[in-house]
Amino acid sequence: MKKGGILNAQLIGCIAALGHMDLFMVGDAGMPVPKGVPVVDLALCGGVPTFRQTMDAILGETVVEGYTIADEIVEKNPELLAYIREKLEGTEETFVPHSELKKMAANVRFAVRTGEFTPYPNIILRAGVAF
Repeated sequence: MKKGGILNAQLIGCIAALGHMDLFMVGDAGMPVPKGVPVVDLALCGGVPTFRQTMDAILGETVVEGYTIADEIVEKNPELLAYIREKLEGTEETFVPHSELKKMAANVRFAVRTGEFTPYPNIILRAGVAF
């Protein structure tokens, strides 16, 4: 049995399979995931798990070199934007309209669905390398 970090077998398997520059998404309970994209559904109920809890766990297991988020987060959820910038400091940041982020989701290796119920907690992450 794994003794720490992410214990969800599906999620840790998806993370372990990432290669350099692969894209993956973490989203809220309502973020649409395009047909054909594997979904790791962690949502239990509204707010569980939170986007932050999920990101903290994923960032403990993954190297991220860049991310894309919706423009709308600046106005609609500045606290979450501050959290993202703190956690991914020094990482390439890109903003696109939320409608474009939804289209970009078609190119991710997998999507993680959280129980988050706040505005625009959706992010596409680009895997880096550990060396």
